[in-house]
Amino acid sequence: MFPEYDVIVVGAGHAGCEAAAAAANMGSKVMLVTMNMQTIAQMSCNPAMGGIAKGQIVREIDALGGYSGIVSDKSMIQFRMLNRSKGPGMWSPRTQNDRMLFAQLWREMLENTPNLDFWQDMVKGLIVSRGTVKGVVTGMGQEIYGKTVVLTNGTFLNGVIHVGEKQFGGGRMGEKGATGITEQLVELGFESARLKTGTPPRVDGRSLDYSKMEIQEGDEEIVGFSYLPVNRIKPEQQRCCWITYTSNEVHEILKTGFEQSPMYQGRIKGSGPRYCPSIEDKISRFAERERHQLFVEPEGWNTVEIYVNGFSTSLPEDVQFKALKMVPGFENVKFFRPGYAIEYDYFPPTQLQFTLETKLISGLYFAGQINGTTGYEEAACQGLMAGINAHRKAQEKEPVVLKRSDAYIGVLIDDLINKGTDEPYRMFTSRAEFRTLLRQDNADLRLTPLGHEIGLASDERMERVNAKMQDVERIKNILAEYPVEPTAANPFLEKIGSSPMTEKGRAMKLLLRPGISLKDMIQEIPGLKEAVGDSDILNLEQAEIQAKYDVYIEKEKELVKKMATLEDMVIPQSFNYDKLTALSAEARQKLAKIKPGTLGQASRISGVNPSDVQILMVYMGR
Repeated sequence: MFPEYDVIVVGAGHAGCEAAAAAANMGSKVMLVTMNMQTIAQMSCNPAMGGIAKGQIVREIDALGGYSGIVSDKSMIQFRMLNRSKGPGMWSPRTQNDRMLFAQLWREMLENTPNLDFWQDMVKGLIVSRGTVKGVVTGMGQEIYGKTVVLTNGTFLNGVIHVGEKQFGGGRMGEKGATGITEQLVELGFESARLKTGTPPRVDGRSLDYSKMEIQEGDEEIVGFSYLPVNRIKPEQQRCCWITYTSNEVHEILKTGFEQSPMYQGRIKGSGPRYCPSIEDKISRFAERERHQLFVEPEGWNTVEIYVNGFSTSLPEDVQFKALKMVPGFENVKFFRPGYAIEYDYFPPTQLQFTLETKLISGLYFAGQINGTTGYEEAACQGLMAGINAHRKAQEKEPVVLKRSDAYIGVLIDDLINKGTDEPYRMFTSRAEFRTLLRQDNADLRLTPLGHEIGLASDERMERVNAKMQDVERIKNILAEYPVEPTAANPFLEKIGSSPMTEKGRAMKLLLRPGISLKDMIQEIPGLKEAVGDSDILNLEQAEIQAKYDVYIEKEKELVKKMATLEDMVIPQSFNYDKLTALSAEARQKLAKIKPGTLGQASRISGVNPSDVQILMVYMGR
């Protein structure tokens, strides 16, 4: 019934969609197996993409040739660039999206991708022979054979939903969980554990009083995620979000449900997300706070459904309802559905190689929440890399691995492989030591050449990147040479409160002053606009960032070079750490378990300290 595939992708969430699209676009024959064709690319939690560090990831996916940025841009109802008040290394794009349109566009893009087949069924097991995966077995008993398999099971592996004292099996509200895979993988020698995540109530927007909330509008300029000329909404078309707050009164009502809480009664064993805790977790851990912020987010263009961001909970429905009615603007709230927690299986990611292929089973890849991450963006980028590497394995090509200095995607995968995680992992800018290099504005310059080389990023993308690089250099050269007289610049400088020029100088020197933007200079200094010519606003911004942060960028590049010397020192996979008694016991144990490929990787393993690295370096030198 089925041909043999190059890549079989199990699960059609954000990781599965990116994996299937990447492998198929690179030329592999791909089968995407999902339990429900109607929930492809479902936004299971909040209707938004990007945010702090996550926005950088979406731009990196787009730069490599993935689809998340395009779909997010086409389905956005609001755009904001977060952290604009900080340096450009911290700027993070975020879209509010139409939940149904997002899923619809993803499905359309997948259906229009050549080499991609679909099958609706649960996968209950893998076909494995002599340590190599050969295919999957579905719930209906169908055997589908493939050279590689990518598992992107999300929260469905033995998923259990909790609402107060009620609990029932499911991977999402109204959808059954997946059984069989965990048990088989454990039999094959894998270690599994449990994690927990949660979601807030969805409410009827017609029952809210927005006059009691703070309005949160979108940006006046919409940049978006994709580097391609995607058809985006205009700034004036954006939908508003709102902000409101809990209170001590709300907290007291929530506390009345603690004795029925699955979290506090020990019915939930898995760890929850540290940086996106439930509302009951917040009032317990941050007891000194009198209120917590809630974001009131519309679910789309043509729906009254509202997502109450910040009120994730698994308390009984009646407690959720009573507490939320005490929040300003929610006095007459009507529920569409209560919040709930979900507990599911995952596999500690130290069991993976940097390609996301498992160490135990050749040709088997894990991506997304099965690796202990949380968030659409973290899942999508893993799916993209697993899809790329599954394709290349099937075609007997060298794998593609991004370093920490290449991308946030590289940071995420490196963290997972070396440090593992015992709680849902979320990306932050602080996790990246080279964040001045890994900005959202230059993801195309960093990654599109690689995406094009491996056959994923289109010729059009590469041409746009080459044109951008040339234009940015042209702008910088003009600024370095363009003379500015004090009489021309001083009215502008006086207006913005900057000290006047006393002698003739170059435009570049003026740009390097704090508080001066190239956009304003071009408008205010006579003749400069004509000298620079007609240039894309993003190219002007790129030239300004490169000019202003040149010293910091060069420092980070030097640091990357120093770190590269450790990355070049290869450790044989057969190395016996037990014979190095000078290493700490913890270091010997962790090194033997993870088997790092280089000294650089060894240095980033949790529990391996600098003195252990020195000992290894001395031994490797011998």
